[in-house]
Amino acid sequence: MKSLEHIREALPGYARDLQLNLGSVLTPAGAPGLSERQIWAVALASASASRNAAFTRDLQAVAAQHLDAAHVSAAHAAAAIMTMNNVYYRFLHQVQDEQYAKLPARLRMNVIGSPGIAKADFELLALAVSAINGCGSCVAAHERALRAHGLTREAVHSAVRIAATVHAAARVLESTAGELDAKAAA
Repeated sequence: MKSLEHIREALPGYARDLQLNLGSVLTPAGAPGLSERQIWAVALASASASRNAAFTRDLQAVAAQHLDAAHVSAAHAAAAIMTMNNVYYRFLHQVQDEQYAKLPARLRMNVIGSPGIAKADFELLALAVSAINGCGSCVAAHERALRAHGLTREAVHSAVRIAATVHAAARVLESTAGELDAKAAA
């Protein structure tokens, strides 16, 4: 089983800041306002949104030590539903034609209403994925929902810092995987 240290050590030397940040943001001291379960659920949703299957598997193995099955499932569900929603709502924002916003979405989003975990926790996951996918409308909506649930700005900030760091690590590891394959073949 992979550990967080194995994941950090797999990052190349030029990504030393990511190594350090992974060691920091995935701790209660490094993610003020979030519980350990929230930290790891945000990390797993962010990994799932990264599109790096190997990294997601490795991070899930580590996260599973801190999460129950419902939170593991919710992290993947948030990545799935928000990837769809982020494309749709980003289009509505970018097209700048209010008539589109008046049309029904006709897209199933049942998991948002019944995520299997606390609504505030699912909102954190949705925020992280939306930040990764760059949907300003969704980021703003989920940030408002989190604040309405009583989360502090510091907690919201922590979730986005986790998303940024996990996503960057996933992308770096994806880009270096080809280099490792080429070295192994040589």
